[in-house]
Amino acid sequence: MPDQRAGPVRSLVNRLVIALGALGATTLIVYFGRDGYLDNNGAGPISLLDALYYATVSLSTTGYGDIVPVSPVARGINILVVTPLRVLFLIVLVGTTVELLTERSRQSFRIQRWRSRVREHTVVVGYGTKGRAAVETMLGDGVDPEKIVVVDTDRARLDVASGLGLVTVSGNATRSQVLRIAGVHQATTLIVALDRDDTAVLVTLTARELSETAAIVAAVRESENVHLLRQSGANSVIVSDETAGRLLGVATRSPAVVEVVEDLLTPDAGFAISQRSVEPNEVGGSPRHLPDIVLGVVRGDTLHRVDAPTVDSLERGDQLLYVRRASPVEDD
Repeated sequence: MPDQRAGPVRSLVNRLVIALGALGATTLIVYFGRDGYLDNNGAGPISLLDALYYATVSLSTTGYGDIVPVSPVARGINILVVTPLRVLFLIVLVGTTVELLTERSRQSFRIQRWRSRVREHTVVVGYGTKGRAAVETMLGDGVDPEKIVVVDTDRARLDVASGLGLVTVSGNATRSQVLRIAGVHQATTLIVALDRDDTAVLVTLTARELSETAAIVAAVRESENVHLLRQSGANSVIVSDETAGRLLGVATRSPAVVEVVEDLLTPDAGFAISQRSVEPNEVGGSPRHLPDIVLGVVRGDTLHRVDAPTVDSLERGDQLLYVRRASPVEDD
């Protein structure tokens, strides 16, 4: 879960410094006022070690009574100075324990509250280059950041995601417990954007076991692993290295084509590819005759090219893949 509070190590160090400061101040007060203290064991004058011992047992409220203030000045200093330091020491000691328990309860409550109200969200496993690009695309399409959950093991990556307002879960996504915390069983889409194909297969298998309805989109580096992802339950598999290689090959002959493809894949500038439902007044018509540039028609779970005879007449419930204008682009 996103959290902007100070880290636990820093908080613990701050509390430790305060506790040691209170202990050191009490030790010095007792040592410099040692003439007003009596050692009932008859060991002679109060030494620095005796002062540290007295400060330790006094601040911790143990109080063995072997070293006691006997002069009025020493007793007055104990009342006005040592007692407040004792209270401060106890606040730091007890407060750390209470805060730890409270923080655990608060985090558990936040997770339970988030689970109870979040439905139909997207889980992104892996926040590297591919994961960040996927999130940026969704945010550009207007997706609410709270509807995106990022799962990763890298704390620095999760901090970047939290800065964008995304929900983050730290852990290994091959473990079902981690995916349950991310709410995969209530998600509509799972994006697997990992650097290792074998890990992507394990994550897909685990996620499909938790949810039979979530759409799983996975990226692999090698095309030979596509069938493994599909057998594991992935609905769509993108071969990242192969796709990049094709674009590189096209760029050697037709660099303008690559620019157009990049423009279509950028949702917040120029043109973009989108999907929408067929409107009532479009039912029965041909997708080739619509004002929009239609690239394909999704009927049921099948994608048809726009020139396929089976979709020459649009039906109610069809989905159109079309080119839309995202925003004006200034010419260089």
